[in-house]
Amino acid sequence: MRARSIVAAAALLLGGLAVAAAPQATAAACGDQVVANGGFESGTTPWTASSGVIAAGTTAQPAHSGTQLAKLDGYGTTHTDTLTQSLTLPSGCGSASLTFWLRVTSSETTASTQYDRLAVRLGTTTVATFSNLNKGSAYVPRTIDVSGFVGQTVTLGFTGTEDSSLATTFAIDDVTLTTSGGGDVLDGVRTPVNPKYTVSLTSNTAGTTWTGHESVSFTNASANPLTEVYLRLWDNYHGSCPSTPITVTNVSGGTAGALEVGCTAMKITLPAPLAQGQSGTIGFDLSIVVPSGADRFGHDGAYSMIGNALPVVAVRDTAWHLDPYTNNGESFYTLISDFDVTLVHPSSLLTPATGTSTETTSGTTTTTHATATKVRDFAWAAGPFAKINATSGKGVKVNVYSVSGISTSSANSMLNLAKDAIDVHSGRFGDYPYGEVDVVLDNNFWFGGMEYPGFVLDLVSSTALPHELAHQWFYGIVGDDEYNSPWLDEGFTDYATDLYRGITGSGCGISWQSSAEQLTNSMAYWDAHSSRYSSVVYGYGKCTLHDLRRLIGDTAMANLMKSYAQSHWYGVSTVADFKAAAQAAAGSTDLTSFWSQHRVIG
Repeated sequence: MRARSIVAAAALLLGGLAVAAAPQATAAACGDQVVANGGFESGTTPWTASSGVIAAGTTAQPAHSGTQLAKLDGYGTTHTDTLTQSLTLPSGCGSASLTFWLRVTSSETTASTQYDRLAVRLGTTTVATFSNLNKGSAYVPRTIDVSGFVGQTVTLGFTGTEDSSLATTFAIDDVTLTTSGGGDVLDGVRTPVNPKYTVSLTSNTAGTTWTGHESVSFTNASANPLTEVYLRLWDNYHGSCPSTPITVTNVSGGTAGALEVGCTAMKITLPAPLAQGQSGTIGFDLSIVVPSGADRFGHDGAYSMIGNALPVVAVRDTAWHLDPYTNNGESFYTLISDFDVTLVHPSSLLTPATGTSTETTSGTTTTTHATATKVRDFAWAAGPFAKINATSGKGVKVNVYSVSGISTSSANSMLNLAKDAIDVHSGRFGDYPYGEVDVVLDNNFWFGGMEYPGFVLDLVSSTALPHELAHQWFYGIVGDDEYNSPWLDEGFTDYATDLYRGITGSGCGISWQSSAEQLTNSMAYWDAHSSRYSSVVYGYGKCTLHDLRRLIGDTAMANLMKSYAQSHWYGVSTVADFKAAAQAAAGSTDLTSFWSQHRVIG
């Protein structure tokens, strides 16, 4: 995806330790949520807080859910508020995640200086910091990996510090800390594998609401038993948890837990553990309500874009990957899957979608049946699009769907560009395997474009479209953990775009802003340094690959990129995998100093 931006900032470590409350009872098992009264609906117990911190919501400062919240600072004078609770995290768990909803309101007008700060601690360790620079009108879910505290009794503390003028209020609600992955140490094998999704949905007249049923079968590839699976309900980020646009009900094949990670994850406990090689199936009723807005999940007037709306199974290796949604880039991490999707909708709506579709019309209703094999996700759109299509030289069917306002000449220009780009990328990285690709054009997108398997959203742009189509290889075919390794798809895709456009990257300059800034940082870092995300991950990312090409030679680099793609075809790659492949391509040229200079860590 092209760079998306949010306001986020890192802050400095704050002084003053929080005062612990009386310890809670030890959590019974991994999977427990260990924060008591995280929504503050039961008053102060068992929290210890400064006077007035835990209070009823008001019109000006509402609770995120319920009627109570914790409100730190907001006085406009030198002031410190604290909020603490002692927690015991059970031993033997694979991971632990702290989530809370935060709303920062501030009279500060600066866009660069942190005058008022909130520190989040476990014990004496500061695990996150926020400031007046994070101000906004809405609650935002904040999720922090605290796996390093598994098996410990520690004090969770929030400390708000305000300077001598201009008030800043840090409103906190719905605090949870959940552990997962109990039992033996996990073997690191990615599981569950071979997910097969069957989906049947019916839309309303406008195509903005879809209801029906989804089921998914899967197999445990790990020697460790699979006792649960997690569904990722990514688009619940766009709601106001617990009011969500993606609703899962009537779960079969397992027992549903409460929504976690800002309502973007749901644990399904299986009726019996699955041993290695054993399979299971879960099913559920599904409702999708598309919000207003020209976004990857949103409707721009009559045109709905429905990306990341289908719940998908999370990945477990050494732990479950339950990273938070990021609006700055992508968090999406899935294994290769098959989808069989039936969409019933008014005949006035066209439904471009992942995979290959057939349509059957009866009266004013059309049934679109889409199938996609060996893909990581499924997305579609719905609206009265204008459609044109053609076939590329290599036999790929290219469909271009345009919203009103896109001229015929622009649509045809993008059709020709897509035909050419898909074939050129095929020549460099291996033939596009899906036979069909849909391009949806809307110049109201606030981002440059967004990629899904066989389906891209784009502006009318000669730069963005080759980029999104290159994502069919880097993220789509060659998978990666997009939250923890964004360079592996965005940097590689921007490099592919440069090659397509004949840009050599000569004069590429890299200037690091701090010792903490690294090319291979995760989205947790870039969400806190959003102004640097595009410059580093995209710009420095492709510069690094251009520099590597100049170091090992054009032929060796071309061979490297193709063989790297082929060796991870339909798999998942890591930074270490690419470094190993590059070193093999470089032969006797030791790349150690190159990686250090370009800050490729892993």
